[in-house]
Amino acid sequence: MTADGSAGKKRVAIIGAGSWGTALAMVAARKGHDVRLWARESEVAAGIRDTGKNPYYLSEFELSTNIRATTSLAESLDCAELVLNVVPSHAVREIAASMSPLLNRGAVFVSATKGVENGTLMRMSEVIADVMRGRFEPGFVALSGPSFALEVAKGYPTAIVAASKNPELSEMVQRELSSSAFRIYTNDDVVGVELCGAVKNVVAISAGVVIGLGFGMNSVAALITRGLAEITRFAMAQGSRPETMAGLAGLGDLVLTCTGDLSRNRRVGVELGRGRKLADILSETREVAEGVKTCRAIYELSVRLNVDMPIIANTYSLLYEDKPALEAASQLMERPLRRE
Repeated sequence: MTADGSAGKKRVAIIGAGSWGTALAMVAARKGHDVRLWARESEVAAGIRDTGKNPYYLSEFELSTNIRATTSLAESLDCAELVLNVVPSHAVREIAASMSPLLNRGAVFVSATKGVENGTLMRMSEVIADVMRGRFEPGFVALSGPSFALEVAKGYPTAIVAASKNPELSEMVQRELSSSAFRIYTNDDVVGVELCGAVKNVVAISAGVVIGLGFGMNSVAALITRGLAEITRFAMAQGSRPETMAGLAGLGDLVLTCTGDLSRNRRVGVELGRGRKLADILSETREVAEGVKTCRAIYELSVRLNVDMPIIANTYSLLYEDKPALEAASQLMERPLRRE
């Protein structure tokens, strides 16, 4: 046992070499772990091997020598004790299916992906269980909370949540990844932590829209507050606890994503509010704004559960039914008056 409570160096696999995957690889490397960073794009893996930097994501940072990049899932997962999945939500099923025969039975599977799968309307824990069923179901931990990748890479103080039904697993993740600058709290409300992470991205698009329209912070504050109410109704309808929404994975991440300039979802909303087309906005970046794809699944699930979510419904109409941004914003304010 080391001075910080960890059990010593572990083999850690990071699946996904975008900004968040790269930042988490840096977190694990700073703890002294042996890190394998899997990249889908060969030029990303080659760039890290040749220059010590990710050529596309957080490219200004020199990566530690205990981070080894590869395009081989088998190599990245070989002897891995801790597996952090950081691919976009729409790719989780495909990647999990490829990982399934390669995972060690004792490995802890950590989902750092925020989203709900379109079509099945499954959370990431449900997708993993569905894919792995019939072979084995790995120990699952959801990692979420207010955490811009750039600030984590810079070593700025950050606090997030590791949620698992098995407290030993969330405590293991807490122990092996926490540091003086990266503080992990534990939680057993997996449903709430996953749903907060998914829905807040959609609310952030709406917050960006009102900024793009030229409205002020009054509007953003209203969206954050009413967005939290929608997230709470939605998550509690699926068995979550209300205190989760008041914590880091809920209010903390919602505030960050709705107000921070580094938020990709907020930036998409800002450009939509300025009148630009969604396809043009998305074509300009390599990074994924999870709220765009997740919005459809959240909206459909809210209809299925009969949960009133006007912000989500209007964002869905904006993204998928070509509703003008000003009309979407106006309809939120023109809803019937009611008690808070």
